[in-house]
Amino acid sequence: MALSALTSSVVRFPLVAATLAVGLLVAVLLSAVQSPAAQWTASAYALLVAMARSGSMVKSLLKGRWGIDLLAVTAIASTVAVGEYVASLIIVLMLAGGEALEEIAHGRATRELKSLLERVPQTAHRELPGLPPEDIPAGDVRPGDVLLIKPSEVVPVDGVLLAGTGSFDESTLTGESLPVEHAEGDTVLSGSVNGENAVHMKATSTANDSQYSKIVALVQEAASSRPPVVRLADRYAFPFTILAFALAGTGWYFSQDPARFAQVLVVATPCPLLIAAPVAFLAGTSRAAHSGIIIKNGGTLEQLARVRTAVFDKTGTLTHGRPALQGINVSRAASELITEDRLLQLAASAEQYSSHVLASSVMDAARHRGLDLLEGGNASEHATQGVVANCGDQSVVVGKPDFVRSVTSGFEEAEVARGQLAIYVGIDGLFAGALTMSDPLRDNAVTTLADLRRLGVQETLLLTGDAPATAEQIASQAGIARFQASCLPADKVSVVAGLRERPVMMVGDGVNDAPVLAAADIGVAMGAKGSTAASESADVVIMLDDLSKAALAVDIGQRTVRIALASIWTGILLSIGLMVAAVFGYIPAVAGALLQELVDLATILNALRALHDRRRPNTAAVGGAPAGVAARR
Repeated sequence: MALSALTSSVVRFPLVAATLAVGLLVAVLLSAVQSPAAQWTASAYALLVAMARSGSMVKSLLKGRWGIDLLAVTAIASTVAVGEYVASLIIVLMLAGGEALEEIAHGRATRELKSLLERVPQTAHRELPGLPPEDIPAGDVRPGDVLLIKPSEVVPVDGVLLAGTGSFDESTLTGESLPVEHAEGDTVLSGSVNGENAVHMKATSTANDSQYSKIVALVQEAASSRPPVVRLADRYAFPFTILAFALAGTGWYFSQDPARFAQVLVVATPCPLLIAAPVAFLAGTSRAAHSGIIIKNGGTLEQLARVRTAVFDKTGTLTHGRPALQGINVSRAASELITEDRLLQLAASAEQYSSHVLASSVMDAARHRGLDLLEGGNASEHATQGVVANCGDQSVVVGKPDFVRSVTSGFEEAEVARGQLAIYVGIDGLFAGALTMSDPLRDNAVTTLADLRRLGVQETLLLTGDAPATAEQIASQAGIARFQASCLPADKVSVVAGLRERPVMMVGDGVNDAPVLAAADIGVAMGAKGSTAASESADVVIMLDDLSKAALAVDIGQRTVRIALASIWTGILLSIGLMVAAVFGYIPAVAGALLQELVDLATILNALRALHDRRRPNTAAVGGAPAGVAARR
């Protein structure tokens, strides 16, 4: 086992292994009093490495990037020139070791991201009538295929459970550690892990279009992006390099000793600048992914750290988005033509053709009363306003009051209590009545708003398409400073564009809020399973339907940027301090090389702190009676 690990390390880090081997040979030669041979061996090897690095150094300089190579190559050449061959060998080891440390740190920082890739399903068990299951590549699965999912297997594609129940571990998708129970007809997401019993499911998408592939794509995009703070570190490298050469030249000039030039450059390699910031941002992205928060790029992570205004949608964001039916009010004009059950049945039948979150609540209410949904035709949805459809032999319109009023006669404004809303229904051109519903505020809404204020968010705002009384009720209960009701999508975009305290974070359900999510500095899609996970409009996708994750995302962003900047400046200041000491001759070349390696190690370890939890925002549930309402489109 030890031999295997050693072989693996040699293959993975050949330059480190070769430098250690040369160092061992030099030590043997010195012990045999072969100083000239030791010096020639170490010097030749160091110069060979410097020549090999010169190619990448020139390419970087031509691209305008001042990296570690220029200082390192110069330091190697200068130490060889003044006879400090042991120092030159240590510089080579430092150079190779720094890259090895970066790779190891990169691996640790991206362990959550790598675990996603390692879990990508490769095989599916397809079942055909009268034949045993056949193993096929997951990429060959097509919608409609019936698949067998064996115990403890990863679900290869999105689908629906065909029979019975199953327990699935969705922690990779949502960050939720507890298994989720699914029954017949429930959606099962790719990337989740089946429990102890084999289940059958029908595929609803291909592997490339499935939830897991979308998450992996988002995570890969995040890992490959270069946030502004990382580019800022690149810019620091130029003045740092100029300063290093200036101090080295100063030391040489005043001491008249060329060894002083080498001693300064030995402690001048800018590893902290080049390594610490990228490692910190990868660690922060990985930390967020582990919590079910997919941050699409490093720039968004930095924006999250500076959020000053938080804007919230209401339905499905501050509220659960699953309102319950409170009452059915048949209009006076239709009281002799239709019953309450018939009104609900027609409204639910029309809502089959709506994508709004309230549509499923109306359909659930009808099913709960044992009412069958009617087949329809000629359906059309008017965004944020309502839906029109032919159900059975009747024309039905469902939606907001102004929308229903415009296409029916005999309209009556419904009387609703504070914290309720009315969904209006028209049948065959006649206003038929309204469904009264209510939707409770999320339990953790109050604490989430408090966490955001603690994290420096100065202004909060509620934007909703609901009535002013309802919006005021929800804003008051959640502790939101301002609200704007009766908003169309264009109104929301206009309000967000006009906000002065920026950056602005918009939190919505990722379905009906696409325009305003795109307009905000940071768009956060809540509970975005299924098709919304890949929404182009959102910068942050919260896989678990948990409002507190919005505050956690801000917290992770702030911590990551703080650690990245601390690592950069700590490395810079320590290196400058060592260079100044070397100018005055206090740090010999060998000691300087060892000290610089310790600086590199310290800054990388500090950057990796972004992987770990600190005290998380207080997202405990708040007791109290449910209150609030759901917004209609």
